[in-house]
Amino acid sequence: MSVVIVTLDEAEFIRSCLHALLPQLGPEDELIVVDNGSRDGTPEIVVALAPDATILRLEGNPGYMAACNAGAAVATGDLLILLNPDTTVAPAFAEAIRRPLADGRGWAAWQALLTQQGGREVNTSGGITHYTGISWAGDVGRPAGEVSPEPREVGFASSACLALPRARWEELGGFPDEYFLYFDDVDISLRLRLRGGVIGIEPAAVVEHHYDFSRRTFKWRMLERNRWATIIRTYPGPLLALLAPALLLTELALLVIALAGGWAGQKLAASLDVLRALPRLLDERREIQASSRVAPAAFAARLTGELSSPFLGPVARSPLVRWGVRAYWAGVLAALGPPPPAAWARPRRGEVPTPSL
Repeated sequence: MSVVIVTLDEAEFIRSCLHALLPQLGPEDELIVVDNGSRDGTPEIVVALAPDATILRLEGNPGYMAACNAGAAVATGDLLILLNPDTTVAPAFAEAIRRPLADGRGWAAWQALLTQQGGREVNTSGGITHYTGISWAGDVGRPAGEVSPEPREVGFASSACLALPRARWEELGGFPDEYFLYFDDVDISLRLRLRGGVIGIEPAAVVEHHYDFSRRTFKWRMLERNRWATIIRTYPGPLLALLAPALLLTELALLVIALAGGWAGQKLAASLDVLRALPRLLDERREIQASSRVAPAAFAARLTGELSSPFLGPVARSPLVRWGVRAYWAGVLAALGPPPPAAWARPRRGEVPTPSL
């Protein structure tokens, strides 16, 4: 197991992160810490607590994605774990996070159950992606004890604790450096799904996430530009054509919401970013779509037409809006045709499932 942690001024969290993680690593496991130019002594703390760790010090903060790519490039383990520095793994985490690979489930990637508020609440039990690309944490704020303990498929796996065979990572070429921050987990999950991969959660692996969304002041620009980049790169052509009217209406609605919320400047900057990057994104799209092994209906089956996030605001909770959004999606799915049977059911130990494409 190769654990990659990216840091940037994480002295507040890195001690508790390593204190919980290090006792669970075996002699063949490795810890790789990639620092993006910390000025608060984070690398020195890592050296003191984990002298055997590999530490990469990058200059000028090239971004979370570039740092993950740099760490994964020197990893040697069969299983790659991306772990945020503001996390604390629970006892028996390491054993549980290896289980999908050890059991031969055939999963392309998976996440731990992420909790918050001292383990009382769910931070995410698996990401949810709406057909407009808007994505959020599943079950956020729900009592952690109510989450099913059974492994299952999810919309996307959170990169706060993302596990995947290193061979899968290398097959995809890792994260897109240009994203810099945010939406990396949605993008890689959708790219793996295009190749017939199953994305899951192993709830027995529990990780406390000390997450503060407001820490990043430019979050809206990153989220919006990377949402559009992911749509352009990963959505199959027939799906993209059917969604064009809905995506246009969503863009107009988000502009109004951004004006009301005071982040219209970031929304406009994100749109300009996408326009400038469009030639590159279209080149990447051609390469990604050429490697697709699933029908558009199978890809769409893991998206949702429900506006179930508690953070989407009063408009999204309007019965009329929710009915219209749901009805539109039903029409899209009908036009794409029926999806294939479920791609995965949990096997007994030693059995390897064959994904349905």
